[in-house]
Amino acid sequence: MSLSKIGFFGFLFFFLFAGAAFTVHADEPESFLLVMKDHHFVPETLTVPANEKIKLRVQNQDPEEAEFESSDLNREKVVSGQSDIFVFVGPLVPGRYKFSDDFHASATGILIAQ
Repeated sequence: MSLSKIGFFGFLFFFLFAGAAFTVHADEPESFLLVMKDHHFVPETLTVPANEKIKLRVQNQDPEEAEFESSDLNREKVVSGQSDIFVFVGPLVPGRYKFSDDFHASATGILIAQ
């Protein structure tokens, strides 16, 4: 096989994998950060786009574990102290969705899809 054919196939191989990697990132849902600190959510109200799948990064900055819970979103997930979890939701119709920390009654919030 000549050097020019190897170069062509190498370029083609690279192009196909670079394109595949780009496609994976293009389909990644938009990410939103929700922090749990001092047994409260920050922000308490989070606005997200409606009719799109989203990724919530829930970051627990407290040393104790907490639980992200939302019957409106049909999600319940424990978050260890000083750690993060990811929660995928949607696509959501426009509206308000309540969430809370089942372990700490003072932590409540609203996700607004618009």
